[in-house]
Amino acid sequence: MKKIYNLFLILFLTQTIMAQNYKKSEPFAHTYSIVARDAETGEMGVAVQSHWFSVGSIVTYGEAGVGVVATQSFINPSYGPKGLALMKKGVPPQKALDSLLGEDEGEMFRQVAFLDVKGHVATHTGSLCIENAGHRQGDNFSVQANMMLNNTVWDAMAVAFENTAGSLSERILAAMKAAQNEKGDIRGSQSAAILIVKPTSTGNIWEDTIMDLRVEDNENPIQELERLIKIHKAYDFMNNGDLAMEKGDTKAAETFYLEAQKLFPENLEMKFWYAINLLNNKEFKKAHPILKTIFDEDENWRELTKRLVKSKLLVISDKELKNVIEL
Repeated sequence: MKKIYNLFLILFLTQTIMAQNYKKSEPFAHTYSIVARDAETGEMGVAVQSHWFSVGSIVTYGEAGVGVVATQSFINPSYGPKGLALMKKGVPPQKALDSLLGEDEGEMFRQVAFLDVKGHVATHTGSLCIENAGHRQGDNFSVQANMMLNNTVWDAMAVAFENTAGSLSERILAAMKAAQNEKGDIRGSQSAAILIVKPTSTGNIWEDTIMDLRVEDNENPIQELERLIKIHKAYDFMNNGDLAMEKGDTKAAETFYLEAQKLFPENLEMKFWYAINLLNNKEFKKAHPILKTIFDEDENWRELTKRLVKSKLLVISDKELKNVIEL
């Protein structure tokens, strides 16, 4: 009888501790994530996946010239803005994280990772995070996971990040895919996100974010995130092509547009702007068959072509414009 009483007492105390330290208003997002820095470019990124809707909106935080944060498990969202504020003041990640943990009565339920502009990391996996839970730090990165099916997830993520060449987004994606290869979240998959910021701030926050992509609800969020990253890269080439056109460097614009098409060949807009650039370069024979294919598929592009003349994005004679429109 005494043993049964003690068991009930333990259960009661455990529930009381949870009630005191975990608020229902705090998001519930068990997950795996990575915070990382590219040693060559200085770019900093954070990515996450979870069986939870819109996980990127509550887990990932970043600021150019400062660092990135992932806060997960039974989430205390304040770790994001507060952690960045402390690191912005020059407080090292470990000291910043320790400071916030010391003020948090629910620290045993938290899993948090900080990374600063120098690549220093600090990670905490609370003692009451749901198993399997753990983390692993490395040079310029930290990977962390909780409620995983297997306890091999964070090590697999670390190995993948360390051994993958390429851009920061490509290396982060490799780590995320490695987690899924280890079966990831015990509940499955639902959403994912990636945020990458510049190593220094321009003073304009709209210029400081390199990549900010979210998959809010999808059966295969990592696969979808990979697709979005590829499209993002293609549109980066498109944007550079547009900038080159604005500067009058049509040759550079053509190079950028072609690179975009290689990544996203089925996209009509990318073909269209490439063809418009060819027209501006007086390469009519190359432009006409491309535009005809586009017009045959969607007449609205023909109308748009006429409108570009007024905006001076297309500079050709009236005669040549007529030839184009009649394709």
